[in-house]
Amino acid sequence: MTELRFVRKRGAEIAGLFDDLAPLRIAVFRDYPYLYEGTLDYEKAYLQTYADAPRAFLCAVYDAERMVGATTCIPLADETQEVQQPFLDAGYDLSKVFYFGESILLPAYRGRGIGHRFFDEREAHAAGFGTYTMTCFCAVQRTPNHPLQPLDYQPLDQFWGKRGYQKVPDLQSLFSWPDVGEKDSTAKPMTYWVRQL
Repeated sequence: MTELRFVRKRGAEIAGLFDDLAPLRIAVFRDYPYLYEGTLDYEKAYLQTYADAPRAFLCAVYDAERMVGATTCIPLADETQEVQQPFLDAGYDLSKVFYFGESILLPAYRGRGIGHRFFDEREAHAAGFGTYTMTCFCAVQRTPNHPLQPLDYQPLDQFWGKRGYQKVPDLQSLFSWPDVGEKDSTAKPMTYWVRQL
């Protein structure tokens, strides 16, 4: 991994990497299970939430000048209402929770430990403030035997479990986006995983 370069940005600095991060998100999330038919305009609007939050954090990995992976996190109190709502309904103190956004990596760079590095970076960032007690993220829930599920598909549940995260089925949001080949957005259930810091 000596040829790879890691870059860290916080708050408003993140906006400087939008042009690299947006197309990477579209490329990675196009694959199953997200099947995301993304647009750059939507991406930049979504990412602005992170640039607007002083405590937000981005860790990106570059191969020469190409961003090949990235991960983000943000205080849950700075996230959108659709992310906050299930935690509010369940009685969580938003000021104690750090939300992990994407953790994305092009296929050719997987299996090198970068996924663990991304979790280490985000957990260390959240712990560094000394006020957060929990980290969380969400993952899409596709129907069993989805027609576009690849035969060799391996969910990341085991990896997340080894990192100490537990799936909480009662914590769910609905996010909408158009699936690959579709023009209209449809709602997908997103289930949260949590871990005590």
